[in-house]
Amino acid sequence: MGRTYGVPRSAKGESRFLYIFTIKSTITSIGGAAIGFIFYLIFSILGLKTIGFIFIGLCAVLGYCIGTFSIPDSPLVGNLRKAGGEKISEILLRTITFGKRKKIYVYREGEKK
Repeated sequence: MGRTYGVPRSAKGESRFLYIFTIKSTITSIGGAAIGFIFYLIFSILGLKTIGFIFIGLCAVLGYCIGTFSIPDSPLVGNLRKAGGEKISEILLRTITFGKRKKIYVYREGEKK
């Protein structure tokens, strides 16, 4: 008889720390907080530091949501029905790369391709 090997339950196995943060969600949270820090600088010039801190928190939470959550697989989401189960970050990345690579091809009648 051959040997048996244990198969891990989670083959993906993203490492987590503080129970909710993965590497991807941490990076997107820090990126969101960096964007919020720009708003903080603007509001601190105007003397509204509290509102600036609120913007940092909101942008960090938005970054966490983008890095963690996925589109639900439900008929209620309308146009995003085909994207059910995909991560929001992957969809945004695909949208950005499509916008950069968008090419327009013009074919004239009788012209070879």
